Amino acid sequence: MSEEHMTGRGAPAPINPLPPVVVALFLVIIGFEAAFSLGGQGIVGGPRAVGWRQAAIQTYAFNADIQRWMLANAIYPFEHMIRYITYPFVHASFTHAAFAGVILLAMGKFVGEVFRQWAVAAVFLGSAIFGAMAHGVIAQEQPWLMGAYPGVYGLIGAFTYLMWLRLGELGERQIRAFSLIGFLMGLQLLFALFFGGDSMWLGDVAGFCFGFALSFFVAPGGWSKIRDKLRQRA
Repeated sequence: MSEEHMTGRGAPAPINPLPPVVVALFLVIIGFEAAFSLGGQGIVGGPRAVGWRQAAIQTYAFNADIQRWMLANAIYPFEHMIRYITYPFVHASFTHAAFAGVILLAMGKFVGEVFRQWAVAAVFLGSAIFGAMAHGVIAQEQPWLMGAYPGVYGLIGAFTYLMWLRLGELGERQIRAFSLIGFLMGLQLLFALFFGGDSMWLGDVAGFCFGFALSFFVAPGGWSKIRDKLRQRA
C-alpha cells in the first residue's frame, strides 16, 4: 500500500472548504455578536458592557431618517455614510445573528465555489448597501435596519442566478430557480401574520434583486456574455 494512500494525501477532500471571504464575514458577525452577548450577561467588559449592543445600534446601524436628512441637506458625514457598510455586522439578538450566519455559510459556500472571492464580497456588500438605500427610501414606520440579511439575500440572489443558468442549460423551466426566495418570502409573511412584522424585509428583497442582477456582471464570464449579446443585437 502506497504512502500516499495510507496518509490520504492526493485524495479529494470529503468536504470542500468554505471560501475564505465567507469565513471572514462569518467570523466578523459572530465576533461582534459574541462580544454583545457576553457583555450583556456581564461576563466580559464590566458594567458598561451591558449597553454595548444598544450603543452599536445607535452608532453603526442604518437609519432611514438619517438617509432622508442627508439627501434633503446634501450633507453626507462619514459617521453616517459608514453605516451602509457596518450595519450588516450589528444584530438585534443572538438568534438574529445566528440565523444570518447559518444562511451566510450555506449560500456563501455554494456561490463561492463558482464566483471569485472578490465577486462574493461584492455581492454581499453591494446588496447590503443597496438594501439599506431601498429601505431608506421606502420604510416609514421602522427607520432602523440592522443585520446581515440584505447581504445574505444578495447571496441568495446569486444562488438563484446560478440555478437559473443551470435550468436553462437543462432546458427546464427557469422560474423554478426562484423557489427558494419564494419560500423565504412566504415564511416571512407567515411570521408577520402570527407574530407581527416590520419593514426590514424590504431591505432583504432589495438585496436579493441586487445580488441577482449583479451576478450577470461578476459571475465568471458574465460580462463577456453580456458584451457578446450586445454585439449580436447591434
